[in-house]
Amino acid sequence: MTYLLINTIFIVVALTVAAIGLRGKEWLKVGKVLGPMLILTAIFDNLIILSGIVAYDPNNISGVKIGVAPIEDFAYTIALSLLMPTIWQFLEKRNK
Repeated sequence: MTYLLINTIFIVVALTVAAIGLRGKEWLKVGKVLGPMLILTAIFDNLIILSGIVAYDPNNISGVKIGVAPIEDFAYTIALSLLMPTIWQFLEKRNK
């Protein structure tokens, strides 16, 4: 199984949960989380890969990279950026 297929599953689940939990302007929270997180992911994933802590099997990645980080590395950041504002919104509504 390729990383892209695994990541697609995570993204679809996160997007479904966010679509159920977020309405209107609440989606702006996703953008506020996603932007900085993608920048931090690009920086730190490249450092981790360059240091040799993590390596990827070239047969399991798409080949598209940002620096030395495969694009698949960013899927978890995207999923988290969808889920965290959704969870936060759910908890806020529950506490009212």
